Amino acid sequence: MRTRPNYAAGAAAFVWLLIIGIPLYALVNTAVQPQTTYTDKGPVSLPSAVTADNFRTVLDSGFPQYIWNTLVVAASTVAIVLALAIPVSYAVVRGRGWITKGVFRLFLLGLAIPSQAVIIPLFLIVNNLGFYDTLWGIVLPTAAFALPVSVLVLSGGMRDISSELYEAMALDGASPARTLVKLVVPMSRSAIATTSVFTALQAWNGFLFPLIMTQSEDTKLVTLGLYNFVSEYGANVPALLAAVLMSALPILVVYLFARRALVAGLMGAGGK
Repeated sequence: MRTRPNYAAGAAAFVWLLIIGIPLYALVNTAVQPQTTYTDKGPVSLPSAVTADNFRTVLDSGFPQYIWNTLVVAASTVAIVLALAIPVSYAVVRGRGWITKGVFRLFLLGLAIPSQAVIIPLFLIVNNLGFYDTLWGIVLPTAAFALPVSVLVLSGGMRDISSELYEAMALDGASPARTLVKLVVPMSRSAIATTSVFTALQAWNGFLFPLIMTQSEDTKLVTLGLYNFVSEYGANVPALLAAVLMSALPILVVYLFARRALVAGLMGAGGK
């Protein structure tokens, strides 16, 4: 049977495409124009001249080092969060005692605490540990604030795993650790991907912790490196947008590889 076309949905999708596409076009368009002419015709007009000088300016300013630092911070944060959140979520789902319930409530309480409210105690802790002006001074607080949401998402995904599968693993003589590795982790790929992307985005776009916990050029991240193109006398807007474009590419690649599992996890598919 032939289906009738949904013109309203098509029109709405086209409008949404314009809403998303026009700012992206303006970003790329300005990034490839010379600084002296980028305001002549407006951000959405066709460029009168195309140049790669803005990207050279970004590369010469040391911005690749900031991207590398941010990659290290994001990867380290994701590794720490997964290493802690997966076993904690497994214990929350399979545990029946009051301790596991209390631990889960404690993690949920962390959702209500904004990082801005505890930034001074965090600074004192990081400084006393000797991690000030190091990448670890950014990784550890970022991982701590990503853990509550990660435990919530992972525990929801693990609850979707059938209890019969747990019982089958127990009948086979599998220990809790083996059950976690052989059953829970493979069946929770969607939730793990969702947690990984969320944590990576939080680490990549973080501004407060890099601002407070670091001060040298060697530990600067992309969110602070963008200020190199802004001075008290003005801003190099094309170079600034070229830097924004370069800083967005790595996280876009991560999303492209994990988008299916991410969408499945957000829809509550969990391990199924």
